[in-house]
Amino acid sequence: MGNLAAIDWHSTAIWFISLASIALVLARPKGWPEAIWAAAGASLLVICRLISPTTAASGVAKGADVYLFLAGMMILSELASREGVFDWAAGYAVRGSRGSRTRLFILIYVVGIVVTVFLSNDATAVVLTPAVLAAVRAAEAEPLPYLLICAFIANAASFVLPISNPANLVVYGGEMPPLTRWLRTFGLPAIFSILITFFVLRWLATEYLQGPLNADVDSDRLTAAGKLTLFCIGFLVVVLMIASALNLNLGAPACVTGLLVTAVISLRDHGAPKDLAKKVPWSVLVLVAGLFVIVEALNGAGALGLAVQALDEMKQWSPVTAALGSGFGLAVISNLMNNLPSGLIAGAAVKAAHATGPLRDAVLIGVDLGPNLSITGSLATILWLIAIRREGRQVSFWKFLKWGALVMPPALLLAIAITVLV
Repeated sequence: MGNLAAIDWHSTAIWFISLASIALVLARPKGWPEAIWAAAGASLLVICRLISPTTAASGVAKGADVYLFLAGMMILSELASREGVFDWAAGYAVRGSRGSRTRLFILIYVVGIVVTVFLSNDATAVVLTPAVLAAVRAAEAEPLPYLLICAFIANAASFVLPISNPANLVVYGGEMPPLTRWLRTFGLPAIFSILITFFVLRWLATEYLQGPLNADVDSDRLTAAGKLTLFCIGFLVVVLMIASALNLNLGAPACVTGLLVTAVISLRDHGAPKDLAKKVPWSVLVLVAGLFVIVEALNGAGALGLAVQALDEMKQWSPVTAALGSGFGLAVISNLMNNLPSGLIAGAAVKAAHATGPLRDAVLIGVDLGPNLSITGSLATILWLIAIRREGRQVSFWKFLKWGALVMPPALLLAIAITVLV
């Protein structure tokens, strides 16, 4: 009896510290960075001997591919900003709008789809967001609806391809379906997710899209370094597509590309490495590592068992009910504790429960699309928030929720329904 009580106390303490840490990451008391709270929670779990240093190290190691991917994307983003790629792209976008706020809205949405599909939702948050902000500033337009495009499309289009969201690799693990089967399963649901999200966003943005905007903006010619950076971003798209087709990890190609272009640019601009070291938000990697440790602790405290039990019970339901239950259930959990930890737990549970078909597919859609409800729902949205804060902008939790409560549910419902019926 004493041993059982000790086990219960041990698990309770892990749950309390882990969930408190995640809550602090999402709430950011006193404006402290998210990474501080994630690292503090992970460290406290080890200091209190609730998990061993070996378990913590194992959790950190599981995120290696994610760290490499994010590092590469952040390096390329900072280089693109430094070498004027964003300003150059902004000029083209604004002139392409021909003075129409609605046309600029559509143009940015289409670009957001392309970036998310081929470079991942994290790239949309990290790379596209600064470019969009530069564009709307040049056009003297209200930034809010255009910035929200980056946040919402990053999740709405994140299951078009396996590479569109690192969470896809987590949920399927080493059992990633071939690209052709993936497209047959998720292609149509993703299209409807993108379309529904667009129409709802366009309706919500109506008051912001009235009247003309300033389309008479100059665009500086790209420097040699800027052209190289732009070329490397395009090259990375090709590399990631090939890696996805071969079912290879995506982190190393992204990181190597970022480092190579930095090395080449540094041959002519010796100040580039120093600037990157200062400006790239490396704390994001600490945030992700801390969350991986917290998930490892939660799994040991019973989270994985609970998730497996829930999936086993859903197998007895009708396909439609099971898919809606798993998809919306993961959506709720992802918004409460972020989709990185919920996706890691769900991915392990799917494998342990041998969940297949629409049930597993709905889990992935819930993890990818469900976070569009709140500003804290996905890692991509947190990265987006960090990106706009660096530019002196802010979007409150409640402002995002007002849009997300109307954008997410119909898109998720239709995407899951189509997954079951197709």
